[in-house]
Amino acid sequence: MPDPDAPRTDTPRTDAPQLDAEKQRLRAAAKQSRARAAAATPDAGSAVAEAVLAALDEGRIPLAPGASVSGYWPKGDELDPRPLMTRLSERGHPVGLPVVTGRNRPLTFRRWAPADQLVPAAFGLLEPGPDQPEVLPDLLLVPLLAFDRNGWRLGYGGGFYDRTVAKLQGAGRPLTVGLAYAGQAQARVPHGATDRPMDWIATERELLATSESEHETAVLR
Repeated sequence: MPDPDAPRTDTPRTDAPQLDAEKQRLRAAAKQSRARAAAATPDAGSAVAEAVLAALDEGRIPLAPGASVSGYWPKGDELDPRPLMTRLSERGHPVGLPVVTGRNRPLTFRRWAPADQLVPAAFGLLEPGPDQPEVLPDLLLVPLLAFDRNGWRLGYGGGFYDRTVAKLQGAGRPLTVGLAYAGQAQARVPHGATDRPMDWIATERELLATSESEHETAVLR
């Protein structure tokens, strides 16, 4: 099944060849690490939900009442954000899911609620139907293959989230929270000029405020 972030030969590359090769090597290892972590911690999505909600309640992650959030529908062994998305929806936050509108374009987001039926979309994905309104997120939940403690994220190579974050942050929004298993951590994730670091990384073990953030890391008990 095609991956929306998978690189293709007809997609212009923005990384230098050496950096691109370094990322490709790390992706191969990171996919194996994520698969092992997913098998070892099947309830990680619920633990991450509790950690993020606690940080919101304590004001460590600033999110106004009724502010919009974007999530994603998990594919394969990606950490499952649905427990968190459901709880946020129940709290009155409009939740959106990503819609791929074309290669080399930022994602858009359509409104989702827990009881909604999703429709088949490009790349074998599921997304809200075209009748659902667009959501402009204040908080963006982001899947990843690997991360480091500086907030750098390794994606799948298509640049969709980097373009989306750049566009939204240019308008003064949103905060970004990468969702991952602790086993996806790397000492260093290679990055280039078009990559965007996460403000937070949430795993089943800790809520990590990255070096780009002024907040404090919380270790989960």
